[in-house]
Amino acid sequence: MLLPRPLKAVVFDMDGLLVDTELVVFEAMKASCLGVGRKMPFDLFRRLVGLPGHVSDQIVVEHFGEGFDVSAWRDGVAHHFREIAAAGIALKAGVVELLDVLDARGLPRAVATSSTRVAVDHSLGQHGLIERFGAIISRELQTHHKPHPDPFLKAAAAIGVDPADCLALEDSHNGVRAAAAAGMMTIMVPDLLDPTEEMQGLAVHIASDLHEVRAMLEGQG
Repeated sequence: MLLPRPLKAVVFDMDGLLVDTELVVFEAMKASCLGVGRKMPFDLFRRLVGLPGHVSDQIVVEHFGEGFDVSAWRDGVAHHFREIAAAGIALKAGVVELLDVLDARGLPRAVATSSTRVAVDHSLGQHGLIERFGAIISRELQTHHKPHPDPFLKAAAAIGVDPADCLALEDSHNGVRAAAAAGMMTIMVPDLLDPTEEMQGLAVHIASDLHEVRAMLEGQG
């Protein structure tokens, strides 16, 4: 499968695409819920993937009821996440190999993530990957969050490439929506969320992993 336009840059999501953090977040949410005598269903967690914090908080409150202290729960999630992540967060399959191909072709790349810069430094820094990206658009740099195109537009501007000439790689539905709205060629690499008919329509391809993306780019020439 060939991309519809020549490729000049790649913009990556982070959680669930570059690093295997989504299940770590789920474990942290479960632990925080248990601390207040609640249970975190996996179906509820799946609804939160790819959402900005204030939106996911609303969903959590709707699920547990108006008396639920979402602020204290969120603090607990952060605490448990740090504890679990201290043991290390694994890279997703194919990350290094794909970055090597981009290096060989001289293609710039950026990260557009809903996570904080502290989380980015922890997740990517432990693997020595920070310097392999020309720009990192973390939550603090975004005026609007995914599914708004702002994170991807800022990423393209930061590396000096027209969004239409960028390939966006995403694992979440909101991420695909944001990248497509920015006018980028978008490939979904599903992690916890299955590709829907909407995703099939917005993305130029659904890839099984980043190894498949690497093979596609090598075939692109």
